Formats: sequence, structure tokens, C-alpha cells
Amino acid sequence: MTVPVVRFTVAGVEGVAPSLGRAFTVVYDGDCKVCTRLSRMLMKWDRRHQLEVVPSQQPGVTARFPWIPARAYVEALQLIAADGTTWQGAAAIEKLLDVLPKGRLFSWLFKIPFARVIADRFYRWFARNRYKLGCGAHCQSRPLDVIWEEAEKAR
Repeated sequence: MTVPVVRFTVAGVEGVAPSLGRAFTVVYDGDCKVCTRLSRMLMKWDRRHQLEVVPSQQPGVTARFPWIPARAYVEALQLIAADGTTWQGAAAIEKLLDVLPKGRLFSWLFKIPFARVIADRFYRWFARNRYKLGCGAHCQSRPLDVIWEEAEKAR
């Protein structure tokens, strides 16, 4: 049996990342209730089965995609193509719209001047507030090490 793989080089060492034979892997925050609901919708919309959708907390994710810093999984959605090309945040959503069967009905919005800038800002706002949007004060799923002020200062 042949298993499709992605070849990558990290620090001069070649390796492989196992694939399920899908064109793209979507890595989302499995601790976020909103993200989890959206990932279920994404799987329903993926009628051509091009997407493998996994939570960032799944064992082996960071080893599978070693070029993505662990912090990036906390900050944004990651979309990884079979060749290793990676998009994150609003850029990942834009690419997903191109991939999904009916997504092209909306992907043209990113071609409007300044739309990408607005989408990036909205995405960063959403990412910072996602635990507030999906849960009330009772929700304890937010990782304790998420400190958004530091992430914002670094930009």
C-alpha cells in the first residue's frame, strides 16, 4: 500500500509528513467552541473530501508540521497544502473559499481593494475574542498561556 506524503526540509534534514491523501489539512483550535463548530461546518461543505480537518491539540500535529511554530496554532487557523505550502488566519480562509465548491461565490470579496487588510484585522479581533464568543464565564477551556497583549505588541 502506498501512502501519499509531503516532503519537507527542516534545518537541512529532509523528512516526511503523513497525509490522508487529502489536498489540504486544516488545523484549528480544538479548545475553542466556535472554532470546533465552524470546523464541523467546514467538513459538511467539503463534498469533494479535499480537506483533512484536525484540532491543533491532536497528538503529533506539531511533529507533522515542524515548520509551523507551536505559537502559530494558538494565534490562527492553519491551512497546509499537500506540498507544504501554508496559509494562516484570513489568508487561510481566503484559500479555503477557493477550495470549497461554493466558496468561490464569496472569494471575490478578497479582491476588493483593502478587503484583505480588513479581513486580517477582523480575523485578529476574532482570534483574540474567540473564547468570549463561544463560551460564557463558566467556560474553562481557554489555554492559560494565551496572552494576547504580547502577540499584539510583537506585530
